[in-house]
Amino acid sequence: MAQDVDLERPGRDDNPLHGIALTAGACALFAIADTTSKYLAQSLPVVEIQWLRYVMFFGMAAALAARAPERTFRPRNPKLQLLRGLCVTGSSVLFVYGIRRMTMSQATTISFLSPLLVTILSIPILGEVVGIRRWGAVAAGIAGMLIVVRPGSEGFQPAALFGVASSCCWGLALVVTRKISGSDTPRTTIFWSSMVGAAALTALEPFNAAWPTSGQLALGLMLGVLSSAGQWLVVLAHRLAPASVLAPIAYSQLIWVTIAGWIVFHNLPDRWTLLGASIIVASGLYTAHRERVRRHLPARDRA
Repeated sequence: MAQDVDLERPGRDDNPLHGIALTAGACALFAIADTTSKYLAQSLPVVEIQWLRYVMFFGMAAALAARAPERTFRPRNPKLQLLRGLCVTGSSVLFVYGIRRMTMSQATTISFLSPLLVTILSIPILGEVVGIRRWGAVAAGIAGMLIVVRPGSEGFQPAALFGVASSCCWGLALVVTRKISGSDTPRTTIFWSSMVGAAALTALEPFNAAWPTSGQLALGLMLGVLSSAGQWLVVLAHRLAPASVLAPIAYSQLIWVTIAGWIVFHNLPDRWTLLGASIIVASGLYTAHRERVRRHLPARDRA
């Protein structure tokens, strides 16, 4: 843990460089965690892999919450916290189902659709107005996704649909996070997301159980530690710098997963994946830029 940050205190410390460093570190941890998930998915049920992850996640979140005031356990929006927890869990499970049959770079590229989906979902849920430029970025991102997925071609992999569904779940989770951010602290949100995920996967585990070897168990627990540490670094980073500053750094995860995919699974992205990734990253960066610009505009001009 890089530092002891008071997650109950409103506001943010202004240290963009530190926030960027933490985001880059989180991306590296997520890449290692995703690689571990893909490796384990060759021999263990997906639900069991995620169950091991969430057991560790909940244990770490509960220890964190125990240091906070009692209100940490009492969200003001329990239904939205439940929805967020289910969306985050669903996104994780669906992502691993997809990554079993796709390359690391393909699965991660599709996952970067989530920020663009936030733009769409923010209209009915948050009541935001989306202008033509942001709609153009969304259209470009979807075009990039279609290039990666290639429906109707010989290169199409049905597993990509799991990746798209995972992105939709994560996009909804991000919109819900925005909606509850003004009433519940990050510590509360982390605790409830981990608890909901652990409970849901524990209920499903008896239907997907397989006895892991000691090595698989160790990797599963390591996965939980890595992904939990990555989530914590993300929380810290967003207290140090605006999301629009950190968004471009998140795309560095593509570099890490490409390297990991080459080292562990001996595969590299093809030219279509690289082209689609370039379009999705460009549209995502433009969306982040527009978010930054919108904050400085009068409310009537925020489109």
